[in-house]
Amino acid sequence: MPEKIRISSSHWLLIIALLAAAFACYLLIEPYINSIVMAFIISMLMFPIHNRIATKLPKHQNIAALISCFILTVIVVLPLLTVFGAIVQQGSKFSQSLYHWVTHGGIQAFFNHPLVDKAFNFANHYLPFDSLTPQQISEKLANFSTSFGTKLVGISAKVLGDATNFIMDFFLMLFVLFFVLRDNDKIIGSLRHIIPLSRSQEDRLLTEIEQVSKSAVMGSFLTAIAQGFAGGIGMWLAGFPGLFWGTIMGFASFIPVIGTALVWVPATIYLLVTGDINWAIFLAIWSIAIVGSIDNLLRPFLMQGSGGMNTLMIFFSLLGGIQLFGLIGLIYGPLIFAITVVLFNMYDEEFRSFLSWQDKN
Repeated sequence: MPEKIRISSSHWLLIIALLAAAFACYLLIEPYINSIVMAFIISMLMFPIHNRIATKLPKHQNIAALISCFILTVIVVLPLLTVFGAIVQQGSKFSQSLYHWVTHGGIQAFFNHPLVDKAFNFANHYLPFDSLTPQQISEKLANFSTSFGTKLVGISAKVLGDATNFIMDFFLMLFVLFFVLRDNDKIIGSLRHIIPLSRSQEDRLLTEIEQVSKSAVMGSFLTAIAQGFAGGIGMWLAGFPGLFWGTIMGFASFIPVIGTALVWVPATIYLLVTGDINWAIFLAIWSIAIVGSIDNLLRPFLMQGSGGMNTLMIFFSLLGGIQLFGLIGLIYGPLIFAITVVLFNMYDEEFRSFLSWQDKN
């Protein structure tokens, strides 16, 4: 049992100076904090691969870490470049098809459909909006279809213009990942030494961070990939550009509650009113049964390691994380909630006798 430490004024001065210095260091790395955090999280996913490489190269840890980073680069960068090029190509074809459909009577046939006519009458009679007319929507849709290609090129140019920032962030993450993989034992050992917790508490906290980080990445991003892939197949079978709309559905899956319905519901309505009733029914059933089941089954299964959090806590951690941090909040939100739950459990165990005494009085 260690001797009880008496904190003197010099100790308090040292603690205050340390906190001030730590805050100053945080301000220095704050612009790069996401890259650093992602390097630590990705290192947890890369350890199985890295450990195999490091086992075969026991005297060359630098080379082993370098090979692991190269494998990650190939896994991430090449598919992204391929998908981006295909999305631009299919998006351009979609804009041309949309323009042809609008200018060759397709829009008029759409508005002459009885269901669409009833929808306009209902909206103009019951909804508190200005009067909607098919001519107004036709004009806006025609303007959109003619400018969609230009906008797509503009978006592509912006993405390419931001590629420098993406490359810098990605290679900064790789740079940090290299040292995390190579010096993992030293880093973890230093953290254990500094954190004023018992070894068992440190094990619980570090294990929880690892499990939640993995489950957040797997639960959010793998679910988005799976839903985008399944949704893209359904859209392709129904006659839409599969890769383009599958990618859009993948991003839409990050939106709580609505998710992929933001894409497949309008597509189903379009098929229905244009007379492709069989394909409309197919797309609706496919999206509900296949795409929807992925979100309902795969996400909870992949996130079951999120610190014992129930579905409500996971939902608000994802929702609040996106609101506060953006897309990376899908990882930060569950991580903050899970660490809080673990700390509450530690608090309960540490002060259980006092809390029990307090309950009795």
